[in-house]
Order: sequence, then C-alpha cells, then structure tokens
Amino acid sequence: MSNFDPNDFVAITRGHLYEDFEVGQQFDHHWGRTLSAGDNSLFSTATCHWSPMYLNVAYAQTHGHPDLVINPLLVLCTVVGLSVEDLSEAGGPFLGLDRCRFHRPVYPGDTLSARSVVVAKRESNSRPGMGTVTWHTEGRNQRDEVVVDCQRTNLVAMRTRTR
Repeated sequence: MSNFDPNDFVAITRGHLYEDFEVGQQFDHHWGRTLSAGDNSLFSTATCHWSPMYLNVAYAQTHGHPDLVINPLLVLCTVVGLSVEDLSEAGGPFLGLDRCRFHRPVYPGDTLSARSVVVAKRESNSRPGMGTVTWHTEGRNQRDEVVVDCQRTNLVAMRTRTR
C-alpha cells in the first residue's frame, strides 16, 4: 500500500483571466500538431463522417488530391485545441464559433500551427464577475498557408469584480 496523499499535490492555475486580454493582443500558440491518416480515419469513423474523400485514397485521387483529405472538422478541432492553453484553459463556457472558413485542404503529414488575436471583449451584463472575449484564430500548415480561420467567443472569469 502506498502512502499517497492527494494533498501533497499543489493545484496550478492555468490560462488567462478577463483582465489579461487586450484587443489586438496576438498569441502564437505552442508547437503545433502533425495529423496522420490514422488520426483522420479514427476521427471520421468516430463521428460517423463516411465521406470517401476522407477514407478512400483512390477516390480522393480521382478528384485531384494527392492523398486522403484530412476531415475539415478534425482540422478545425485541432486548431481550436492548439489555442486552448493560451485562451480558455482557465475555464468559462464556450459561447460559440463564427465566421469559420476552410481555405485549402490538409493532407496526412501536414503540421498545423495556430495563432489568435483578441478582436473584442466586454463585461457581461448578466454574469457579474465575468466577461466575454472573442478571438480570431488562424490555422496554418507547415508552409505557413492559412488552412482554416474562425472567430470564437468564451465567457471568461474576471480577476476582480467591477459590480
């Protein structure tokens, strides 16, 4: 039997609070993520997205692609996921995703990176001690080409209450 005591572990606060964000502030998110055909197959199958463009190399090639096309929803989820540590890891409800555009296909072996800019923030009228922050996030491939961009908004806790 071990002498494990969960109180020996110190909780580390992560993420940013409302006051940490300023309109125009840019975040270059961490190292990125290389997507594989296996990632794509697992994601497409788990989400019941049976498009042959994402699951059949021969089909994708007959439509002018050099390989499978990575499911665009996996691309979006990956890019948003890369931004979480900097933008929303401190918690607060996700309020929505807007203006999502897919610019070019992503293929197995492509490495995605993400950067975000704060485009809006305001104190919440209905939730004292909270504010909303909106970011424009771009996902880029290893050639620095934009593959997807979107805006997303979260409710973010304030460090200090203003009301």
